Amino acid sequence: MSLADATASTRPPRVTPRSAWRPEPGAAPALRGSVRDVIDLLRGGGVVALTGAGMSTESGIPDYRGPDGSRRVTPMTIDEFRDGEAGARRYWSRAYVGWNRFRAARANAGQEALARIQSAGCLDAVITQNVDGLHQEAGSRRVIELHGTLTRVVCVDCGARLLRDRVQAALTRLNPGYLEAALDDAGSIRPDGDVDLPLSLEHRFRVARCEECAGVHLKPDVVFFGESADRQTVQACYEAVDRAQALLVLGSSLAVMSGLRFVRHAAARGLPVAIITNGTTRGEDLAAIRLLGPLGTVLPEIAEAVSTG
Repeated sequence: MSLADATASTRPPRVTPRSAWRPEPGAAPALRGSVRDVIDLLRGGGVVALTGAGMSTESGIPDYRGPDGSRRVTPMTIDEFRDGEAGARRYWSRAYVGWNRFRAARANAGQEALARIQSAGCLDAVITQNVDGLHQEAGSRRVIELHGTLTRVVCVDCGARLLRDRVQAALTRLNPGYLEAALDDAGSIRPDGDVDLPLSLEHRFRVARCEECAGVHLKPDVVFFGESADRQTVQACYEAVDRAQALLVLGSSLAVMSGLRFVRHAAARGLPVAIITNGTTRGEDLAAIRLLGPLGTVLPEIAEAVSTG
């Protein structure tokens, strides 16, 4: 079977919040293997890492789900965003306020350790479901951003792309004093960099328009719930897994198919799969090695071992 055929046969239907996996109540992971087994796997080389929101929690960016797999927040869907100017206003009023806090997050010990593992020659590439850019900040190379990045903005209407900071500056000009007024009422930062705000603040917010077509649907260059990931990016992920000798899943519940498909693809090819999370994951039955633990503790131990030989 060709890579194109394999990709087509494993491509899932569009993922929506309603179709996302939920664990059985009281479900617990069946642990297998040890940290030593992960070290031995990495020393063999050719490993690809698939990372999720759990990689960034120690940087102060929360994940979507708790350790038991239950959803903490419900993100905006693409249909809600496209609901006229009201959808864009709802998103950007919250994202504008949260951006400075989100951008202030710094790479944590687990992300820095993963970069050291790669520098030791044990890791070929990192496929990340995260949109925060912290893997690159930590020093990782060959990072494939499956769900895009918050540092860019795309116009849904015409396809124009802008840097996020340029859009933030435009929003500041359009909404003088808004940030100062909103900070007192803003909730905690959410996984996609936005915050909770009172409706009264949302309704007075003015959205920026595209510099090319004057449309109001400027969107962060990320995959919203209800959207499909970019086909070329998905293809690059499949190709990375096809070149790999093993797949290491870190901090992902694999609750939606966008990440789980690569685990299934690796398992179907007979590649060993190792999963380390701090909670339940959908890929339990596919893992040859299954560990629990905080990545900021486990990964530095692994990095030290593979770096010193």
